[in-house]
Amino acid sequence: MPANLTQQYKKAEEQYRRAETPEDELKWLQIMLAEMPKHKGTDHLQAKLKTEISETKKEIELQRSGSKKGGASRSFRIPRQGAGTAVIIGGPNAGKSQLLAALTRAAPEVAPYPFTTKQPQPGMMTWQDVFVQLVDTPPITADYLEPYIAGLLRSADLALLMIDLGSDDGIEQCKDVLDKLSATKTRLAAESSLDEEDVGLAFTKTFFLANKIDEPEAEERLALFREMTPLLFREFRISANKPDTLEDLRNAVYESLDVVRIYTKDPKKKEADRDKPFTLSRGDSLLDLAALIHKDYAENLKFGKVWGSAVHDGTVVKGDYILNDRDVIEVHV
Repeated sequence: MPANLTQQYKKAEEQYRRAETPEDELKWLQIMLAEMPKHKGTDHLQAKLKTEISETKKEIELQRSGSKKGGASRSFRIPRQGAGTAVIIGGPNAGKSQLLAALTRAAPEVAPYPFTTKQPQPGMMTWQDVFVQLVDTPPITADYLEPYIAGLLRSADLALLMIDLGSDDGIEQCKDVLDKLSATKTRLAAESSLDEEDVGLAFTKTFFLANKIDEPEAEERLALFREMTPLLFREFRISANKPDTLEDLRNAVYESLDVVRIYTKDPKKKEADRDKPFTLSRGDSLLDLAALIHKDYAENLKFGKVWGSAVHDGTVVKGDYILNDRDVIEVHV
């Protein structure tokens, strides 16, 4: 029997995958359980959710107990900013910090020796009039994976897996990254999702970045890696120290977020605020925009006026109006 999961459930599921703390995970797991249709077709998934809720509660209690005793938190938390987040991962000297420096205004330490990056470092990549958050991470090796990296990847919109094609070691190092992550509850995949049988197992959409493609023997190394480790990820051939090789990647990172830009207009003013658009998932409604502005706006929303490509200027719409890219919205409460 099909589960026939509702849109509300699917939205809660996506928020659960992006949760940055156990408390957030618990909140969205409980909403998922409440929103799930109750019939024989969902009995198995209901049981899995209840188990995950129980385990998450235990994790929260354990974490609180550890905090009282001076223990460390399980995660390295970086607040989400911009239209979305892409986490850069790879082995030693893959070029992660160089990529962050080339695409953002961040100034990470860049050096020709491994383990320069000791902790995650965010930067903001521009795309037209919006920003996308990129996060550089310490290298993953066969021997070590920083515990928080899996959490960062799980909550991210996109993973950028880099391989060092300037060295024969790069092939094995990239394989080590894949192997290390395959032993966690966060996996790399062509698309983001949760496992249908185990909601605690998350897959994050990934781009494969063949870095230092202009180095001698890089093409041969890439061909060998493909033969040894076939991947279904979208591939980009780049040199992180050459910005002109990164524009296709920049565009693809933004497009992968599948968001729309919304400009708000004060009813008392003639012009919209076009400096900092709101970004929402494609398919979101006027009510979602109102909630993003302030929870009181969502609770007291009367109607909206829209100027955009899909309507006549000043069209009056209700809360279920589906937003389009570059709509100008007047929110009336």
